[in-house]
Amino acid sequence: MALNQQSGFLGGSGKAAAEPRSLAPWIIAGVVVLVALGALMFFGHNGSKVNPGGAGLAPPDPYAAQLVLSDMKMSESSSMAGTKVTYLDGRIANHGDKTVSGITVQVAFRDFTKQLAQKETTPLNLIRTHEPYVDTQSVSANPIKPGETREFRLIFDHVADSWNQEYPEVRVIEVTGR
Repeated sequence: MALNQQSGFLGGSGKAAAEPRSLAPWIIAGVVVLVALGALMFFGHNGSKVNPGGAGLAPPDPYAAQLVLSDMKMSESSSMAGTKVTYLDGRIANHGDKTVSGITVQVAFRDFTKQLAQKETTPLNLIRTHEPYVDTQSVSANPIKPGETREFRLIFDHVADSWNQEYPEVRVIEVTGR
């Protein structure tokens, strides 16, 4: 009998009264998700094209003629996980009248028939130090003034198996400066 007396506070029938559920938390969560996705889309693209040049290479930047790439050397290293990394080191000289604060390059790896096997679009990074290891930084961290020459390094985590092992074409497709 004691059980029946305690159950009397539940409305007499033994069932709890259903509380109305508010939609406000779901609406707020949905708005937050939409704002976050919108921000990612807006800031994630950064105004750059996903695949400049389509299936081929993008045209060079007008200022690219003032930037001379030289002394290019390639090397590879393997990690303990068995992956191979390919490096392209060289020098870039600014023969123009602008201080360059950003450079985007397109690198074309060709196959044995000279067709495009792989195209990589990447920012050019300058070598900051050689010891204890080669460390790079963006051009914006230390812009290249007119008349200066700097060392650079491009890093490729994967190169197509069909690559003919010749030096790739490196094209300057975007230059920012003042």
